Amino acid sequence: MSTNTPLPSLEALKDQAKRLRAHLNRTGEPITHSRALELIAAQYGFRDWNTLHAKIGNRPPLNPWMLGARVSGTYLGHAFTAEILSASAFAGKPGHYRLTLKFDEPVDVVTFESFSAFRQRVNCTVDETGRSPAKTSDGRPHVELAW
Repeated sequence: MSTNTPLPSLEALKDQAKRLRAHLNRTGEPITHSRALELIAAQYGFRDWNTLHAKIGNRPPLNPWMLGARVSGTYLGHAFTAEILSASAFAGKPGHYRLTLKFDEPVDVVTFESFSAFRQRVNCTVDETGRSPAKTSDGRPHVELAW
């Protein structure tokens, strides 16, 4: 039996399973990809992955980022909590969204010890998993939103 939690897209759920599997592999508890999918299904209140998959089907993805919602995550590697001031579908790329975030506490976006630059409001583009396609020089997404 499923819960009333809004369901992400199949792509977002599969990405969650990949991240879960990678995390468990790093901690010495390796699992198969199919087991990770089953665990994600259980997290959303379904008896197995096939039931969850059938529930979602091929529906178009919904905008998971709502105006006024509270979010947390990392921006340039710094943890934050924020309010979404604006959210819109990105016309150029399906499944991508433009967000304006207002951080509760300003984030220092500079890594130099002798210099600081704090930001409290940022504009960003994220996909439906909450990650920005733009990456830092070490390959980390600029923005990673937590679910």
